[in-house]
Amino acid sequence: QVFVAESGGGSVQAGGSLRLSCAASGIISRINTMAWYRQAPGKQRESVATIRADGITDYTGSVKGRFTISRDNAKNTVFLQMNSLKSEDTAVYYCRYTGLGGAPSRYLEVWGQGTLVTVSS
Repeated sequence: QVFVAESGGGSVQAGGSLRLSCAASGIISRINTMAWYRQAPGKQRESVATIRADGITDYTGSVKGRFTISRDNAKNTVFLQMNSLKSEDTAVYYCRYTGLGGAPSRYLEVWGQGTLVTVSS
């Protein structure tokens, strides 16, 4: 099985920064994609940033230039550095792992429990 756990959420004023972490554990393939999603109150969950095993990244337009996703493959951890935070960034942020994993090995999609980010104006 594969598990992911987020940390680093909290409250910050607009213009501030936060760094989220997501650690994957269990039987994990080196070839995987990890991503951050968020869900604001009353809204659908949306993709924020994605990083492939080869380091290729993708961002949703509203966070480009403010958020940076990175990963430490040795520690199976992905980070989301969030700068210049706005009130509209307030949401529960979720980490998602997709790739092979578990025993027997199979394609998995695993979500974390989420971490709350609150940005006050």
